[in-house]
Amino acid sequence: MTDPSDCLFCKFVRREIEPVVVGESDLSLAFRDINPQAPTHVLVIPKRHVADAAELTAASAEELADVFALAAQVAADDGLANGYRLVFNTGRDAGQEVFHAHLHLLGARAMTWPPG
Repeated sequence: MTDPSDCLFCKFVRREIEPVVVGESDLSLAFRDINPQAPTHVLVIPKRHVADAAELTAASAEELADVFALAAQVAADDGLANGYRLVFNTGRDAGQEVFHAHLHLLGARAMTWPPG
């Protein structure tokens, strides 16, 4: 597990590194992905360090719900009325690179299925 003092996303929460913030609540932070895979690509994270979606689910239904609520608000603010995709990558085999739970909000283009 990543030490919160060394975690990139924890540094964003503490504003030691300034991401491009597009939304924030008491429990969650939303910011633009630096390697966007769609015209809108935002990461929504719980402010408290948890490694992945499974750990977040087990730890706090309130924080999990807040991540989704903030994602919905960002999607509305970005005008994604035609739809968007929400993705949690959990574990290395799923493509998780930063081991701080994060929800990908992707939109502003047509999505294909299966995703990859």
